[in-house]
Amino acid sequence: MAKRVSVDRLLFIVTLLLVFIGLVMVFSASAVIAKERYHSGYFFLLRQMGWAVAGFPAVVFGLLGLTTLMLISVFFLDRAHHTHRWIHFSGFSFQPSELAKPALILFLAFFLEARTRSMDDWRNTLLPAVLPTLVFIALIVFQPDLGTAIACGAITICILFVAGLEIKYLAYSFVGSLLPLYFLIFHVAYRRDRILAFLDPYSDPQGRGFHIIQSLIAVSTGGLTGVGLMEGKEKLFYLPEPHTDFIFSVLGEELGLLGCMAVVILFAMLLWRGVRTALRTQDMFGRFLAVGITSMVVVQAFINISVVLGLMPTKGIPLPLISYGGSSLFITLACVGVLLNITKQSE
Repeated sequence: MAKRVSVDRLLFIVTLLLVFIGLVMVFSASAVIAKERYHSGYFFLLRQMGWAVAGFPAVVFGLLGLTTLMLISVFFLDRAHHTHRWIHFSGFSFQPSELAKPALILFLAFFLEARTRSMDDWRNTLLPAVLPTLVFIALIVFQPDLGTAIACGAITICILFVAGLEIKYLAYSFVGSLLPLYFLIFHVAYRRDRILAFLDPYSDPQGRGFHIIQSLIAVSTGGLTGVGLMEGKEKLFYLPEPHTDFIFSVLGEELGLLGCMAVVILFAMLLWRGVRTALRTQDMFGRFLAVGITSMVVVQAFINISVVLGLMPTKGIPLPLISYGGSSLFITLACVGVLLNITKQSE
């Protein structure tokens, strides 16, 4: 009798728990702001729930041409928050840079599947593999969104490493990125201020250091068990957009160290199951997909939590599956759906 094959139930449960925690914390972090801005405390919650429902049955497909077109088109649309990151339609907004990550994962998995033995061939393998990444990074940086650009680079590095790229090439790429990063950070005023705030936020507590100080206050106030759900104070117009980039701060204040550790453990379990799937998958295409999707979620979670705890300079990276953001939630859920399908094939 043929062996019955099923998806990784633990990975599925972890994803459900993270989405559920995200919905609860989005409501807690945004209710007051939503009531003031849109006259309904449920405004952000209902939108996030809609994207969650849409994301679970979704099927991911990556078209580099479509993604590139969307990344370019945002420059011809109206600015939002002084950036060109969103495409707006019928009251909804979509961030093309979120689509760039799965598009790169699918392209690299497809392109490198039959080229693992020629990873040292920079002309026929390395250059064609990294060229779309460089194009996407350039477009995303000019939106501007350096955090997402760095995430795209990290995902590409993870896949190339698993494909067999030698460490020396990774070292070359790191050294080659130092000069562009220097100009992108230290010659752009607001990024330079973020670095200074990271090094010493209390040198300007009412200016550039305000956000990170409020984040640290929120996390430290929570103690072991937190002040209680919906009882946090920092979300009341102290933290910037507490339902998005700094939602982990609200979680720390309201649910405490135990709540934070629960979320970190869930992401660690997702990492474990993703790596396990990649190791068990014999098909190279599936292995690269598993590595790319897992790294996409975990790298963003690591950056977001590090920023909230003052371990990294501030970046506009949401906490996957938890932060408010329709395009981020939809794309992440769709990618996890692909990962679950890979687990089914690898058992």
